[in-house]
Amino acid sequence: MDEEYDVIVLGTGLKECILSGLLSVDRLKVLHMDRNDYYGGESSSLNLIQLWKRFRDSDKPPSSLGPSRDYNVDMIPKFMMANGTLVRTLIHTDVTKYLSFKAVDGSYVFNKGKVHKVPANDMEALKSPLMGLFEKRRARKFFIYVQNYNESDPKTHEGLNLTRVTMKELISKYGLDDNTVDFIGHALALHRDDRYLNEPALDTVKRMKLYAESLLRFQGGSPYIYPLYGLGELPQAFARLSAVYGGTYMLNKPECKVEFDSEGKACGVTSEGETARCKKVVCDPSYLPNKVQKVGKVARAIAIMSHPIPNTNESHSVQVILPQKQLGRKSDMYLFCCSYSHNVAPKGKYIAFVLTEAETDKPEVELKPGIDLLGPIDEIFFETYDRYEPSNDPSVDNCFISTSYDPTTHFESTVMDVLTMYTAITGKTLDLSVDLSAASAAEE
Repeated sequence: MDEEYDVIVLGTGLKECILSGLLSVDRLKVLHMDRNDYYGGESSSLNLIQLWKRFRDSDKPPSSLGPSRDYNVDMIPKFMMANGTLVRTLIHTDVTKYLSFKAVDGSYVFNKGKVHKVPANDMEALKSPLMGLFEKRRARKFFIYVQNYNESDPKTHEGLNLTRVTMKELISKYGLDDNTVDFIGHALALHRDDRYLNEPALDTVKRMKLYAESLLRFQGGSPYIYPLYGLGELPQAFARLSAVYGGTYMLNKPECKVEFDSEGKACGVTSEGETARCKKVVCDPSYLPNKVQKVGKVARAIAIMSHPIPNTNESHSVQVILPQKQLGRKSDMYLFCCSYSHNVAPKGKYIAFVLTEAETDKPEVELKPGIDLLGPIDEIFFETYDRYEPSNDPSVDNCFISTSYDPTTHFESTVMDVLTMYTAITGKTLDLSVDLSAASAAEE
């Protein structure tokens, strides 16, 4: 290979594929390689036989579960905020033409041992069994403040500078109790722990507004959407985009060793005795293990069931957030369920995932609060995986490494990582502000 590329991307995980697509659209010369013979890397979707091979070391799943090919089981299960950064990126790049999405039925929160629908605006707050009558009034006032808040219009700020006022201070102004704060912080603003309470309130208010806008976008029962046939469709859609703009793909390339010049800068990738030269390398943590550090561990369970999750209004697709405080943990637990309505399982079958940041080495024990909400289970698989983030300085070695996927069941943190890498590589910020109104019109 005597060509030189601007960027070589290693691994076809979702983050790498989005980045490859964005860089190709920018007319950079991109070569994309993967040691696997399939797209998706860690974020692929498996059929039933692949699932059994991975977890049971067998290629004979029980016939009672239906045809293997009818399953698309996500290894990194996440929903997309209908108005969120990933959807904006899909619209900005026109990748939406390769995908079909469907709204997710429900968004729920675990509180005092029960599952409740998440109230997302002042009207829902008034109906919610999560709060008593007086608390509902206080919560409604708070929701109205958030709904009306406009960063560029001081009249809506009520004299508060949210870049300085902490979330704790804002909440105390409205006198909300701990239970209400719990679902606002974890189920609406989607914070993973309680650190946000001591940080400026602006970030949380923006997150709540994103939730409410996403809910309005499809008029569904939740702010989330999810692709038909599972998330394995996303990396392939971005790979297609990259190819349209001249990106080159090579799957099933063993080894993929990054080469460095005398100054320690990445200058190429060698596979099967051939070296492709490049100016920059993008990869997931598995390709450069000596340039990443372990930052945590995710525990997860994958369950196949023949019914929806109880107490979620028969929802075929649903997210339930179990806030850390409700479980006496340091981090939240997430419950994610999808089914044949999104073409990820045969008719009558549901796939549920329970995920959390692992605090022990016993996923079976640790995930029990989430598993207890599932009802009868046909089959269940447990595993833990380590989370890594880069420890290198890309300005020194030209290596841009993504962070591992966290246990959250939405894509906001995933896409922010990609956009940060995009800016570091190109020196530009991707403008995602312009596309949504046109897209909404097109959807309607």
